[in-house]
Formats: sequence, C-alpha cells, structure tokens
Amino acid sequence: MAVHELPVLDQPEVVACCAPLASTLLSEPDAETLARQFAALGDPVRLRLVSLLATAEGGAVCACDLVQPAGRSQGTVSSHLAKLREAGIVVSEKRGRNVWYAVVPAALENLRGALAPR
Repeated sequence: MAVHELPVLDQPEVVACCAPLASTLLSEPDAETLARQFAALGDPVRLRLVSLLATAEGGAVCACDLVQPAGRSQGTVSSHLAKLREAGIVVSEKRGRNVWYAVVPAALENLRGALAPR
C-alpha cells in the first residue's frame, strides 16, 4: 500500500470575535461553593422557596407560612429549607416554637455574579 502525503493547508489568522465573559478565573473553593448552591437551586420547589423568601416584605418568613404557597407538606418544606440552609443560601432563626428563614443576600449576589459577564 502506497503512502500519500496530504498537503498542509494554510491556516487563517484567528481573531477573537468578542471579549472574554469573565476577567478572573473562579477559584476551586468558590467553584465548590457555587456548585453546591446551584445544585440546591436545581429543584423547582427550592427555587420557589428562595423566590418567596427573597420577595418577603419583612425579610424573614416563618416556615409554617411557606407551606401553602409552596403547595407541599410542612415536612417537605422543612426538608427543602434545610438543604437551602446547608448550601448557605438561607439562614434560619428559631423564634419560640417556629423557625424563620431569610435569604443570604451575598449568596444570591455570588450566584448572580457567576452567571453575569464580568
């Protein structure tokens, strides 16, 4: 079998079409934190809970007041809120027999910043 040489093609000059979307590289710890937080938001119920908390007038909402708007049982809502708390997206405070939740503004800003051009 004969060997045929292939011609080398001229390569056109590569010109960047636009500026990079980010100016800094994401650190490994930041990537791990963001991945955990995005994973927590990957459930529609948890995403809705964050929306309800983020738009709450008083800044915090009793878990018992999230059951009806979420359309889930108290146990399910509490479980979802616990996952959001573990991811650092919300904080909780026990007030008597109730637990109140609020979003962590810095966490939402970090999530937004990870998706926005910098």
